[in-house]
Amino acid sequence: MKHRHPLLDRYVELDISGKSLPIQGKLIDMGQDILVVHNGTQFLYIPLIHVQQLRLAKPDSQEFQVPDLPFEPQNDPISYRKVLMNAKGMFSEIYITGNQSIHGYLTSVMNDFFVFYSPVYHSVVVSLTHLKFLIPYNPNVTPYTLTPEQFPLKPSPITLARTFDQQLRKLIGEFVILDLGENPNKIGVLKSIDQNIIELSTAGGSSVYLHFDHVKTVHLP
Repeated sequence: MKHRHPLLDRYVELDISGKSLPIQGKLIDMGQDILVVHNGTQFLYIPLIHVQQLRLAKPDSQEFQVPDLPFEPQNDPISYRKVLMNAKGMFSEIYITGNQSIHGYLTSVMNDFFVFYSPVYHSVVVSLTHLKFLIPYNPNVTPYTLTPEQFPLKPSPITLARTFDQQLRKLIGEFVILDLGENPNKIGVLKSIDQNIIELSTAGGSSVYLHFDHVKTVHLP
């Protein structure tokens, strides 16, 4: 029998890794590796690995009506991978870190990463361990109100590997953008990967070395 969390169906606050302000809303569901909160407007699917603290919200939290879940409820417990599979092809927003929020469509789910297609960044490879939350939008909403003609779903320009490590290795020699280009030192030619250390040649031609575990996203310009 599924264990019922004591805060289920109550108004809560969550502190999330990389986000300065807490998230508030009604706790709708919780599985072994993900939970669902409705903030009065949207459903947020939050991997538990990034939940630093979960607590009851203050009594003055406003009551609001929670609509039906965007994914068909199933008898099996909710899981991170199942949420990603259900979100494929649905217009969504994903939050990685800082102010980095991407709007678009989840197109592929691999072993430890997924591919997200955005009008701004095109095909972005996202490590599963670095997604902070996913927000699915209503079926009648499109990114930036673009028509299908203006924003056609395109296949990924890169051949997909099974793991994030293998995917990065396939891009050795390519000009890549890591972590959405938040730092100019994360844009350049991927020179090598040796024992989890990535060598990137930046605009000035100098080498920068990054640890594989801290790479959140990669995409081609």
